[in-house]
Amino acid sequence: MSPTIDLVADLGEGFGTYTIGDDRELLEIVSSANIACGFHAGDPDIMNATVAECVRRGVGIGAHPSFPDLRGFGRRAMDLTADEVRNDVVYQLGALSAFAALHGAKVSHIAPHGRLGNLVATRADYGEAVAEAAAGVDPNLIVVAQEGELARAARSRGLDVAIVGIVDRAYQEDGTLVPRSQPGAVLHNPSEIVDRTVRMVCEGKIATATGSDIDITADTVLLHGDNPGAVELARLIRSELVAAGVHIAPLAEVLDAKRKAA
Repeated sequence: MSPTIDLVADLGEGFGTYTIGDDRELLEIVSSANIACGFHAGDPDIMNATVAECVRRGVGIGAHPSFPDLRGFGRRAMDLTADEVRNDVVYQLGALSAFAALHGAKVSHIAPHGRLGNLVATRADYGEAVAEAAAGVDPNLIVVAQEGELARAARSRGLDVAIVGIVDRAYQEDGTLVPRSQPGAVLHNPSEIVDRTVRMVCEGKIATATGSDIDITADTVLLHGDNPGAVELARLIRSELVAAGVHIAPLAEVLDAKRKAA
């Protein structure tokens, strides 16, 4: 059976008159969107416009909550309690859910952003906090995460979990990402990134920073849109996946296909 994969990008990450990435072009490529909810980027006008475009194009709507770190784009660690993390996530989920309802839609998934997204993989208290927020707001939400504490906590609450593959970031032997502060953490060679993506989806393997292979099961592939040439790379990734016989579909369809194949 041909593999089925979701393609997702982080969208709505401007603020006021400032824009980051080409959301309009990326929405022609992806099947799902992680939408900034105002804490690291985004504002009410941008959230509304991004949700409206997702609804118009049939793209899955996902919340992209972060630490309250607008100045640092959500990429700095913050010494928050688990209760604070939970409440911040509920707040952001609530905001995006209201805009989705305004357009006759629902938020289908949640994918923590930036430093929060890294820490929920390794910190049990943060993983539990985000899972508690998701389950409390909507038990039908799909939790998008790397394997780790958040995925475990979400499954324990009966939430569907979609594992994300991040193909332009270097992986460590334990399956976590190489920190951005280290050399080589972000990959820039388009052909290397495309090859990694096809191999991840079709073979379930990815090379680590040390050169060894690890197993990886990805339900969705994250396409970053805030780098030069990002849109062209996203188009190439999609075309190469399709050429390899991969079916592109929103997350809910990917997980349904996975259940039927099990």
